[in-house]
Amino acid sequence: MPNIISVANLSKNYASGYRALKNVDLDIRRGEILALLGPNGAGKTTLISCICGILNLSEGTVLVDGHDIVKDFRAARSLIGLVPQELTTDAFETVWATVSFSRGLFGKPANPAHIEKVLKDLSLWDKKDNKLITLSGGMKRRVLIAKALSHEPQILFLDEPTAGVDVNLRHDMWQLVRSLRESGVTIILTTHYIDEAEEMADRIGVINKGEIILIEDKSELMRKLGKKLLTLQLERPLDSIPAELAAYNLSLSSDGSQLIYTYENDGERVTIISLLNALSEGGIAFKDIQTTQSSLENIFVNLIKDEQ
Repeated sequence: MPNIISVANLSKNYASGYRALKNVDLDIRRGEILALLGPNGAGKTTLISCICGILNLSEGTVLVDGHDIVKDFRAARSLIGLVPQELTTDAFETVWATVSFSRGLFGKPANPAHIEKVLKDLSLWDKKDNKLITLSGGMKRRVLIAKALSHEPQILFLDEPTAGVDVNLRHDMWQLVRSLRESGVTIILTTHYIDEAEEMADRIGVINKGEIILIEDKSELMRKLGKKLLTLQLERPLDSIPAELAAYNLSLSSDGSQLIYTYENDGERVTIISLLNALSEGGIAFKDIQTTQSSLENIFVNLIKDEQ
């Protein structure tokens, strides 16, 4: 799949001496959903702002569908829709007026049919004549997305799009993002909700202390880093793990009622069978067996912990 955004050796330094981004290299594929995860202050918003041309680059280059964000700003920026983290809106404008005005800012001719479709897709049509000051926080968030989509961008950046919104609105936004991707729009989102990334993203990027520490297809990431646990509920508690089972690197629950075996892929089936045989030979009976797999949240927490 060809890249629609290419970031090379991107750094952002402030006058105070703080280095917010450090030699970031990132390629974003056309038509994908990329989720950027990272703790507060990791550089997620700074990276988006640099790619969108809102912040000046200290070093490096950003190409948006071949257009340099510095040398050919207007062409590059016209391809991008941005939904910022902050709820900044023109309080006394109507929904219709503010979304239509956003389209005009990009030099696009008036297209009431497109504005109507965007508002209907975002369940804003019945609010089109309402002033923004009268809307709830969730509705204002929808208006920000409508503004970002008003000029029919090929790329949509969503910076914490569901922060502080209710569960229903989160699921509505997920549905909208999927439909946009199906229409060919490339989506880049930052989120604190790891279930959001796990639900929607094609690829996961993890940023920490201004550096991309990992970027991987979600399924491959889960396969490589998502450990699996085999938990055996014992018939009788153990005081300790028998010496003959030491080779399996088992752990014992604090009350001695569970033996836990950690493994990394389906290729360990033979080892699991061997373990069960060893338990039988040692007279250790179990009444139940369960398997679980690490979630993306476990993987993320461990990655960040390793970088501390």
